[in-house]
Amino acid sequence: MAKTPHTCDISEMTGPQKAAVMFLAMGDERAARLFAQMSDDEIREVSQHMVSLGSVDAGVVEQLLVEFVGQMSNVGSLHGTYEAAERILLKGLEKSRVEEIMQELRGPAGRTMWDKLGNVNEEVLATYLKNEYPQTVAVVLAKIKPAHAARVLSALPEDFSMEVIMRMLTMEAVRKEVLDNIEKTLRNEFMSNLARTARVDAHERMAEIFNNFDRSTEQRFMTALEERSRDPSERIKAPMFTFEDLIKLDPSSVQTLLRNLDKAGLALALKGTSETLRDLFFSNMSERAGKILREDMEAMGPVRPTDVDEAQAAIINKAKELATAGEIVIAEGGGEDQLVY
Repeated sequence: MAKTPHTCDISEMTGPQKAAVMFLAMGDERAARLFAQMSDDEIREVSQHMVSLGSVDAGVVEQLLVEFVGQMSNVGSLHGTYEAAERILLKGLEKSRVEEIMQELRGPAGRTMWDKLGNVNEEVLATYLKNEYPQTVAVVLAKIKPAHAARVLSALPEDFSMEVIMRMLTMEAVRKEVLDNIEKTLRNEFMSNLARTARVDAHERMAEIFNNFDRSTEQRFMTALEERSRDPSERIKAPMFTFEDLIKLDPSSVQTLLRNLDKAGLALALKGTSETLRDLFFSNMSERAGKILREDMEAMGPVRPTDVDEAQAAIINKAKELATAGEIVIAEGGGEDQLVY
């Protein structure tokens, strides 16, 4: 009499266990193609179950195949979308957790938490990590791209960096629950705080918008806003940077700005400004260059205010770019304080 094959209840098996059986059953080549589509964490989890499966009865494999085919035949063709994933996640997870997951999937800063860390400035990340255990830092740096990890290590205190390097050299495979805990901590403590601190103040954002209006539009909106409430209008004015604010530039910054400007645009912009501001530019140019600029301005004749506004806006934007890059300094009131953009 033939021996009855040993069977088991596949309903007691977890998803990763079922996947491990299916991967073994489909053969090396097909399994390799599927592994190539999976994340490192998914590969690690399925592989762990493959290692611990031992001998699997053919009946178990058959049950799994029947179950898989049955599920596929019930749903017909499949179409994966963000909405479909979100709908399924909401069946078993809290709404706040689903929102976090979908934000990561949709977000431009990275698909996973580790992708997001790769987009965080190395100085900011190093400032956070230097207060963590070296072993934790070693795990984090092992998960992000080597180039970014190198920059973070360089930004950490040297003794601490060496301790982290030694931990990375001796680090073995990290258990999934450890990775999950580190990822959860990073999301709840670091990334959430980073998102809050990076949030732009609404009045600062509106000031940037007002800076890009032409002069008449800016005045129209500001007047209307002042009629409704003076407080928001004053808070918008405070961070605004106008063409007249260029008077706060030191001589070196004026010369740097001049080297980065289109001279025809400068001539047009200066047509609509004060003698004081004109003198600021002329005094930082050679006599010959100043003479040519004055001649260009005279040759233009009358110009439209909107053209002047556009030329001045272009120079303001260039000054902001140079200030952000640290190439010029815009001191408030001629003092040592700076306007940071």
